[in-house]
Amino acid sequence: MSDISLLMASVLATAPISALQLPEQPVIKSDKVVQQSIQENLSQVISPAEITPPEFVQPDITISSAIDHKYENILNRGREKIKFINSPNSPELKDPQTVIEVAHNQENTEEFSLSPDSDNAMSQVTSVSQLKDVQPSDWAFNAFQSLAERYGCIAGYADGTYSGNHPISRYEFAAGLNACLEKINEAMPAAGYADANHKINTVHNQDLILLQRLQDEFKAELQQLQQHIETIEHRSTELQANQFSTTTRLFGQAVFSVQGSNSPNVDLFPRDGVPERQGKTNVTFTSSAQLTLATSFTGRDLLLTGLSAGNLGSNASLLSTNMGRLGFESNTDNNLVISDLSYRFLAADNLGIVVGTAGVNPINTFRGINPLEGSSDGAISLFCQRNPILSIGNGTAGIGFDWQISERISLQGVYSAEIASYPGNIKQGGLFGGRFTAGTQLSLAPSNNVDVGVHYLYSHSPDGLLASGIGDSQLISPFADATAFDTQAIGATVSWRVNPNLQLGGWGGFTSSKPFNLPGSVETTNWMVFAAFPNLLRPGNLGGVLVGQPPKITSSTLPDGFNFPKFSDGGTAGGRSDTSIHVEIFYRAQFSDNIALTPGLFVIFNPDHNSANDALVVGALRATFRF
Repeated sequence: MSDISLLMASVLATAPISALQLPEQPVIKSDKVVQQSIQENLSQVISPAEITPPEFVQPDITISSAIDHKYENILNRGREKIKFINSPNSPELKDPQTVIEVAHNQENTEEFSLSPDSDNAMSQVTSVSQLKDVQPSDWAFNAFQSLAERYGCIAGYADGTYSGNHPISRYEFAAGLNACLEKINEAMPAAGYADANHKINTVHNQDLILLQRLQDEFKAELQQLQQHIETIEHRSTELQANQFSTTTRLFGQAVFSVQGSNSPNVDLFPRDGVPERQGKTNVTFTSSAQLTLATSFTGRDLLLTGLSAGNLGSNASLLSTNMGRLGFESNTDNNLVISDLSYRFLAADNLGIVVGTAGVNPINTFRGINPLEGSSDGAISLFCQRNPILSIGNGTAGIGFDWQISERISLQGVYSAEIASYPGNIKQGGLFGGRFTAGTQLSLAPSNNVDVGVHYLYSHSPDGLLASGIGDSQLISPFADATAFDTQAIGATVSWRVNPNLQLGGWGGFTSSKPFNLPGSVETTNWMVFAAFPNLLRPGNLGGVLVGQPPKITSSTLPDGFNFPKFSDGGTAGGRSDTSIHVEIFYRAQFSDNIALTPGLFVIFNPDHNSANDALVVGALRATFRF
């Protein structure tokens, strides 16, 4: 196995390449007292939460792993991973085997080139008669045959042929003759020359006479062959001197989409169950693009540099709920931003480390279990990408690890900060201040067709926002002063491959948040069940059906005036009285390795966990181009 394959399997397996930054749920504001998030006070700081670059995936490039193939289900989701491959070095043209191949290719193309696999395809043969497609039709062949068998100086392909049933050309013959000349020249100064199959004491005079006659007969071909060799050597040298990098590969994708929703009536301040406003949306056409450079310095490491830009922003403010958000949002106002800047390396054969200033968080470090995850080729909604507890904290910079404990068990861990580069107040940012998350995931493969991920996360919030970007992410009433919270979250995700064309699974998550300087706590739950249909109607296509409950505050026991579920009714204790249900269906049509088209639709019943709200319907048509 290759070191870089293990690195990718142990650090990047099942994880997207770029960081998915999740914009925070808009804080509900009242006409009396408006809660202000700390991010709003940092006017000079560009918060990572303000941008949402799309994930970058490359489904046609897979990871090779040291783990037995029957356990690949926990290492590979069957889609989008990156394996870094060094550019092959040009073979040495003066090698006799390469010379023969050059001559063989010259017959078919005026300006021929070497196959990068030529060195592996050639093997030594000691008899010209073993080259099945060489026809012994004249004196030159017989003479050359006798020389080759005595001096072992000709090479061909491993199957003993030059090119199927094609007779040997004069150029191929000249190449073999050239190789034999070099072999005999090496043998002449050494007394007692011997190879593995022949023992000789000297080069006989009659052989030298025979070689001279062959040289005279093929003089023109030998000269032309030498000219071609010199030309290719010059081009190879020029290419190596001017190539971009021998260790860097470039991947890219562009997403174009049309999306829109209905205009539901919204009960923003749930006092009497009467809607106060109506959602305002338009059908929009948007785009985003991402480039990723994957660079290896040692073969056991990988530097990822991701650049992204897009103009699809969140629809949360227009709909007065974040439950209608799309998974491929990218609100950079078409400005180019760094979405990933992380370095991954092997600390041991089964232990990978990742560290970086962007793209380091639970989403990119934990091994993904959901087969429908993928902003560019999976489910269309944000909620259906993954268990929302994995997005808590909106982390971007930090350090993580992936430890392959055994063939069926692995452990991932991560520490991630939201605004690690902020040098001001430690309560607002920095590596260990502001919003941060530490978490771990135990990834299991109890059988060949089942994947399980068990998650635990601890997160600190300076302003009472979980920053998961979906569902009940605000923990405290907007009428109350901002308060810091510590959150512990647990959850699990499971996927079962019933057969190659059907996968079933689901997830569940629970959070418990305790405020600073206040008694009580806030608890949330979320769940999802799904069915995936790989190769639906055509190989490479994917269908999906998902039903679940976005994060919901089930219990809030803060002092009166502080509880969010009943903030408009005095902020008294209690959880949500209603429940939102998310239903989604999508179908990805894979037209080629580079082009996919995904129509999708999802409906939110009782949006914002309020039965007074009209059902929210969101539709999208997403086109993905990879290059």
